[in-house]
Amino acid sequence: MDVSALKRDLDGIKFDDNPAIVQQKSRDFYWYSPVLKKQLDHVTGDLIVTPKTEAELIRVLAACHRHGIPVTPRGSGTGNYGQAMPLSGGVVINLAEMNEIKSIAPGRVVTGPGAVLADIDKATRAHSGQELRLSPSTYNTASIGGFIAGGSGGVGSINFGGLRDFGNVLRLRVVTMEAEPKALELTGEDLHKVTHAYGTNGIITEVEMPLTAAYEWLDVIVGFDAFMDAARYGNALACQDGILTKLITPIAAPVPQLYFKRHQKFFREGQSICVVMVAQHGLDAFLAFTRRAGGDVIFNAATATPEEKKGLPPAYELAWNHTTLRALRVDPSITYLQSLYPFPNQLALVEKMDAMFPGEVFSHLEFVRLDGNITCFGLPLVKFTSEARLDEIVRLHEENGCPIFNPHRYTLEEGGMKQTDAVQLAFKRETDPQGLLNPGKMIAWENPDYDYRSGRTFLFKGLQRAG
Repeated sequence: MDVSALKRDLDGIKFDDNPAIVQQKSRDFYWYSPVLKKQLDHVTGDLIVTPKTEAELIRVLAACHRHGIPVTPRGSGTGNYGQAMPLSGGVVINLAEMNEIKSIAPGRVVTGPGAVLADIDKATRAHSGQELRLSPSTYNTASIGGFIAGGSGGVGSINFGGLRDFGNVLRLRVVTMEAEPKALELTGEDLHKVTHAYGTNGIITEVEMPLTAAYEWLDVIVGFDAFMDAARYGNALACQDGILTKLITPIAAPVPQLYFKRHQKFFREGQSICVVMVAQHGLDAFLAFTRRAGGDVIFNAATATPEEKKGLPPAYELAWNHTTLRALRVDPSITYLQSLYPFPNQLALVEKMDAMFPGEVFSHLEFVRLDGNITCFGLPLVKFTSEARLDEIVRLHEENGCPIFNPHRYTLEEGGMKQTDAVQLAFKRETDPQGLLNPGKMIAWENPDYDYRSGRTFLFKGLQRAG
């Protein structure tokens, strides 16, 4: 790998070969998983390159192609499956400076891949009272390109589903990895080739996303004596079409008491909770519903004093992957899983799995709308003892009808998120014929004998029927 020759070819483009910076930018939140931490701790690139424009990116890709140097794209590094980690070394493309918010119109925004979600919302709110439909809990730091290439859904999924769903990404501009890189415009079905593909088949240079009306969202926490009461309440609230919510997150005791340090003063011992973001104009209806449902409002941002609110993180930073992050900060032996409780039996499945691992697996749900139906994902916290036991917990979930999207695997297929089928592979051959984009993340490319026709559940389904 002739990195010296590559540097000469990159004259005028920002790059960094300081070993400490290179190692830092070769990392993401892979350490959420003790399995990935052991497997990936040694991984580092050779050079960090930070293009400011698509033209500069094309120069970088052409040069890397010429020298046979692998390229791994990086947003802001908030993913936690090793998506942005350069398994084969080489160049890490830091897209943070391609962050222009290019245009805002009714129902849509166009940005560079490095634009941070919170910055996009700030601009769209100021422009026309609009906001993004979906965001991860890392909203304040995550980039839009990284979210599309490595994420699946999050805050807002209770209304709009996930990134896999038609209409939640409008258009992507993607640059290929060839001797003369091409810029492709993708819409409709073609978007599914690139969403949640970790940049293995093209690097996103422009994003067009749908917008929705922006509201003032209020954080409310509702307490319950039993976790299943919180789960049933969350499901019932999600089904109240007249009450506009953005987040519905039931969490079992003792997670809030142990790990939500700044909110601890609000919780009773043994109390499970449901964290909610509700539109201000729907607050009275929400409170009436909650009283009828038997919930105890233990925190309400609308009535809390400035002293009570001082230093509190926003509700979304108690939810989704931030729940795990808060636990890890207190207890490094904690890890997590990602499961789906399929409609229409979600509550029965939640109850069954919640009772199966007492003192070892702690329930955490995120209610979402999938294909028009209310159901929930699980992001349970797991007290890690061994990889074998973790695999056993995964097996028991799947045997009981709860598919696992395994966050302890760094390949697209093994995690269960992305099915790489004939269409996906053909697109990879077209966009990256030498296999230099994020190598090691797509089994079907590395192993010709890999059978992608498994019967397992994939969140991002295959495209074979699309031809």
